[in-house]
Amino acid sequence: MKRIIVCGGNGFLGSRICKSAVSRGWDVTSISRSGEPTWSSVTSSPTPPPWARKVSWERADLLAPATYAPLLRGADYVVHSMGILLEADYKGVISGKESPISGLSRAFSASKRGSQNPLTRRAGEALKSQEKDGQLTYELMNRDSAIALAQEANREKVPAFAYISAAGGAPVLPKRYIETKREAERTIASQFPDMRSAFIRPGFMFDSSRTLTVPIAAVTRVGALINDVTGGILGGVFGSAVAKPLKADLVAEAVVEALSDEKTKGPVEIKQIEELAEKGWRKGML
Repeated sequence: MKRIIVCGGNGFLGSRICKSAVSRGWDVTSISRSGEPTWSSVTSSPTPPPWARKVSWERADLLAPATYAPLLRGADYVVHSMGILLEADYKGVISGKESPISGLSRAFSASKRGSQNPLTRRAGEALKSQEKDGQLTYELMNRDSAIALAQEANREKVPAFAYISAAGGAPVLPKRYIETKREAERTIASQFPDMRSAFIRPGFMFDSSRTLTVPIAAVTRVGALINDVTGGILGGVFGSAVAKPLKADLVAEAVVEALSDEKTKGPVEIKQIEELAEKGWRKGML
């Protein structure tokens, strides 16, 4: 039996990765600060689905490696499925502590601090935001938490690691969103070469349980078709906004198949995500 640890396993995609791994008969552990998901936020029902009983829903702080490191021992696979799409600058604006102009300027600033260097921190040392107000930045959540997790997995000699990255940024997101994703990929690949790492790069993900995502996916699909017809010229400007949208369950199946496939490593783009998911589903039917 394979053992998989899904960090961020109570989220929209993470919970589906857990579900896919359970369907293969794997030993599944989810790590998050809150433990079991609020099911109404990740599925169409407020009650746990039957497969959830087969997952160990552990509580740990992914910014404090000492709280989760023991759970990685003996794991075959580790997944980083957490991050932030938008930074929390809006809270200061809403509370009146920061002006709208200042808040927007800060949100779209060219650079922000992450944590102390996760590669040189002391054993057991927690990651701490270097922003003056302790803000959770892209640098901290999308990059440094992933590097620290990969470092801990490598120490435990975990054979394979998956990082949920992204196909690209979008005009509505700060450029740093995708830059920090790519920085995490490069660092993990270069610093831990003995651990097979797959960087999953989906575009927009949707599911009928989140009704708002369905019309957004429809619009994004039109943009993706236009981008294909025009030879991809829109991709450089609009990024993931014109990347083919994928059902969250499909991406989850691809993540699990990528981990089990010894040949899969490095960036995994949308076409390969679809191929891996199809391969996984065929295995399930046999």
